[in-house]
Amino acid sequence: MSVIIGVLALQGDVREHARALESCGAHPLAVRRADELDRLDGLVIPGGESTAMWKLLRAFDLLEPLRKRLEAGLPAYGSCAGMIMLADRIVDGAAGQETLGGIDMTVRRNAFGRQVDSYESTIQFNGSPLEAVFIRAPWVESVGEGVEVLGRVERPHRPDAGAEHRIVAVRQGRLMATAYHPELTGDHTVHRYFTELVRQTKDEE
Repeated sequence: MSVIIGVLALQGDVREHARALESCGAHPLAVRRADELDRLDGLVIPGGESTAMWKLLRAFDLLEPLRKRLEAGLPAYGSCAGMIMLADRIVDGAAGQETLGGIDMTVRRNAFGRQVDSYESTIQFNGSPLEAVFIRAPWVESVGEGVEVLGRVERPHRPDAGAEHRIVAVRQGRLMATAYHPELTGDHTVHRYFTELVRQTKDEE
């Protein structure tokens, strides 16, 4: 089944996500305007800087239209800053920082440290091993009962990081998020999982 999956093109690894989606049989579309949302079967919210993303969504008049589309059932996947944008609650956010919300979780911004603390690790995603790239990544402090945990960091990056067994991949209904950047590796497990979710949603409708 052919599906159109948008990539929010305000900042972040837009081309990398688009290539990964294309390899999974989806038709990617760069999204910068509210009227483009109606064409989509699903949406990827890439990494970047979550406070800048929030301000850009406001500047492009996308924040409220996108919230409404998500509330209406549009499947969405957020990576890194995209995870923060899909969280209902943030720890260590900027003053007044808003999110799109939708996933009943509390996310800690920049939890893994600064840019120099970025690293790669083999983790499990939905029972399958994959290489994960963490860049100034958040982690999930807690989730509500309706949230499925798809992946955790099983050992710390640094002895003082406190990162062991932290939640780094989640799903709630048609929304999913990872703390890491799967678009930066050759492993398309996460994009394939999301593409199938979008196809199932379209089939149900």
